[in-house]
Amino acid sequence: MSYGLQFTNNNNTVVLDSEYARLMVISSGRFAPTEEGGLGSTTYFARPVTSQEPPLVFVRPDTVGAIAGLCQMRLIGSAGNWTGFYVRAYNALTAQPNGRYFVSAFGAQYVAQYGLRIWDGANNLLFDSGTTNANFTRSFQNWTFVKYETGDQGLVTNYYTVPFNFPENEYMLINSFGMPMNSGSGIPRQLACLWDFPHNTLYAITAATSNPIAFYLPAVFAKQAV
Repeated sequence: MSYGLQFTNNNNTVVLDSEYARLMVISSGRFAPTEEGGLGSTTYFARPVTSQEPPLVFVRPDTVGAIAGLCQMRLIGSAGNWTGFYVRAYNALTAQPNGRYFVSAFGAQYVAQYGLRIWDGANNLLFDSGTTNANFTRSFQNWTFVKYETGDQGLVTNYYTVPFNFPENEYMLINSFGMPMNSGSGIPRQLACLWDFPHNTLYAITAATSNPIAFYLPAVFAKQAV
């Protein structure tokens, strides 16, 4: 920092700085089935996210005695007015979409009635004392290929996994699991994520007409600051 305001903790780590934005939690709550016979879930944020870039949505499905699978995530709204998100259960054999979420952006919003606000030199709001921050905890890109299955429609489903221990307070970034991946053919690979609670295993799965084994999508996790 060359000028402005800066806070550090006991370890001399910068926690607030008037030049750099932090990942701030704009809204949090629960998602639940709302449509499609309990398979689809549309959630609206308590307040719109006013960032120009799409906000980051982190989810933590409820721990159940089954597999919780989520796919087809998409944001609702547009630049400057992101109002919610949609997500769908993987299929009728997986748990319905129930769990907790928070949506975040790099920069704060006007929330607190009193307290502290920090702007940068370009008058962008970086911090509002009514807005909690989020901390990235870990990420995985070293997925291990497990197996593949060929369905009745000829689609090839690949299963990948990473070691994971399902902490209750750690949320997974779900935005990337709404983006199709290149498959080397005209039909892209569709993505889903499975939390296999009975076997304590996290899976990423892809489905496409072709069968490319390579998979490098990062799985990113974060916690809300207490």
